[in-house]
Amino acid sequence: MTPDNKPPVPDVTANRASRKWTRRELAERILWSILGHPIFRLSPRPLWGLRNGLLRLFGAKIGQQVRLHPTVKITIPRHLTIADGVGIGDGAILYALGPITIGTNATISQGAHLCAGTHDFRDPTMPLLKLPITIGDGAWICAEAFVGPNVTIGAMSVVGARCVAMKDVPPNAIMAGNPARQVGTR
Repeated sequence: MTPDNKPPVPDVTANRASRKWTRRELAERILWSILGHPIFRLSPRPLWGLRNGLLRLFGAKIGQQVRLHPTVKITIPRHLTIADGVGIGDGAILYALGPITIGTNATISQGAHLCAGTHDFRDPTMPLLKLPITIGDGAWICAEAFVGPNVTIGAMSVVGARCVAMKDVPPNAIMAGNPARQVGTR
């Protein structure tokens, strides 16, 4: 609050003028959007290895037997670590401004959104925060669920369809709703 008890006004100009990425990061993002992402998206569905190799070329750490559908949207591949046996469904969004780590045999269903970035709304300049997301081994992020920045989903947990997880989820929990609440155990 300001001295006259009014909330501070966001300084949009300062936010837009601030440097959020190094030149190297900007170059990587441009190359991915011009070359990598179009090849990724146009590759036929059964070419799992091609997409995995392309992501590795752009700095992602991808395990064995990983299946990413061609319609998965990835912001910055270098920020991805995906373990063995992971499946990521059609239309999933991996908004990897910060690191996203997905554990062994986890499933990210169609339309799910992992959002590893936000802004500090308490600061009038609204700086970009590149916060991590961790998805535990065997966890399932169901269709159209949202996992927010700085959230850890415990091993073997289920984040139900259209669920919004903005806080950590314990292992083996079954979550539902917005905000996510535990409705059972696995």
